[in-house]
Amino acid sequence: MIKKSILASTLFLLLASSTLLAETLTKSDLDDVNGNWHLRVLDGHNVKKARAIVDFHAKQMIINGFDGCNRISGHLKVTNKSTFYSKLHSSRMACRQNVHRYTSKRLKAAIKEGFTITKGTRYGIEGITIKSKNHDLFFKKMGGAGSITDYLK
Repeated sequence: MIKKSILASTLFLLLASSTLLAETLTKSDLDDVNGNWHLRVLDGHNVKKARAIVDFHAKQMIINGFDGCNRISGHLKVTNKSTFYSKLHSSRMACRQNVHRYTSKRLKAAIKEGFTITKGTRYGIEGITIKSKNHDLFFKKMGGAGSITDYLK
């Protein structure tokens, strides 16, 4: 019983500390997220196997990538200083597994709803969190140069 209490306290402190260290990005900070980001956790579920990737191009205000099933692309719009959204265009391929369908649907919904971007450490990993009204997505920066289209070739 004591071990469970200590574990719960430790997890709470880790989550709280990652929130305290977080920094919400504005349009002028968008250059900080240029590049490829691999979706690791979606609404508390590990979705690494879906291989969803978002690629930000700050100067052009473009977002593109792969949602687990389809290629996605769109122009980023700003509704206020730190809230972004995009109407995504997508290819129409079938999803192979449940994790792909789950990820595809929620990733597109989060981007359409409008989202904030926060840099910080979660789950012991440096990355960004995209938070919309209904979804919480954590991404880890992918190494190397290039874009998602290079990765999918």
